[in-house]
Amino acid sequence: MVTSKNVGLAVPDWPTTFGYNMFLFPVSKWIGGILFEHTHRLLASTVGVLTIVLAIWLWFGQDRQFLRNLGLIAVAGVIFQGILGGLRVTMLKDEIGIFHACLAQAFLGLIVFIALATTALWPTLAKVVVHPTKFASITRMAIATTIAIYAQLALGATMRHQHKDLPILDFPTANGAWIPDTGASALAKMNAWRDARALSDVTPFQIWLQMAHRFLALLIGIAVIVFCARVWREARHVAVLRRLSNLWVVFFFVQFTLGAWTIWSNKAADIATAHVAVGAIMLSFGMSISAICWRILQKQRAEASAIAIEPKGAAFA
Repeated sequence: MVTSKNVGLAVPDWPTTFGYNMFLFPVSKWIGGILFEHTHRLLASTVGVLTIVLAIWLWFGQDRQFLRNLGLIAVAGVIFQGILGGLRVTMLKDEIGIFHACLAQAFLGLIVFIALATTALWPTLAKVVVHPTKFASITRMAIATTIAIYAQLALGATMRHQHKDLPILDFPTANGAWIPDTGASALAKMNAWRDARALSDVTPFQIWLQMAHRFLALLIGIAVIVFCARVWREARHVAVLRRLSNLWVVFFFVQFTLGAWTIWSNKAADIATAHVAVGAIMLSFGMSISAICWRILQKQRAEASAIAIEPKGAAFA
């Protein structure tokens, strides 16, 4: 909401809030854009404290070293994220805001993985039997799709943090065509039309950035649907993957609708924020699905290697 409402600088100082200690800022002053920016800081602080608690719990409550290490990485990540948020305010650099948004999504993915690895489901995945070759292909597809979703979120963050009107205001066409004309004369005519409506001028880069966002959304949609179909065809017995892949498809169509609505409304704050939130959910599903596939495949490969080595050992003995 901070970015959607363009109120990131409603509080101009950091780490203080209008000179107050952040946690002592009077509630009576939480008004307008200050409400969103100040609440964002308080929620960020809460996430930081919870992450430290999580890391301590993992270090003393888990015997798996990789989870202990991930807890420490999460703490480092949330601290760095807080610093980036502060620098965005003090240095007034949109590039920092883009990196801040991307790191937030990466942090979310890390927390999702930690949460999944500490559930009762995780050890049971080692008992799932699949066809190693076919399932390796499914796993690669899940990981590639998740990476594409992260790239899509980065493209979205790049567009959002320019703090300008959308360069393309129609959908599914783009400035009245399927492939927009960004030549000098077409661009001049387009900007004249936008100036008459008090809209910001656009550049070819901004137009093609939004087109890349659309094209990647289409590829992600195809990948999610194909992945779901493959799970139902080749790994139907893995119930958790079946359910998650179904929901992944559902959330894609919700996200696609919100994306179109964002364009039709010229980035209405609530719609744009919902679009970002569902994008984060899509990433979380991709992270979960990829982790589950990876866990199942690793165990299958380990067992296959043990079986392959065992006869040699027996012959040697």
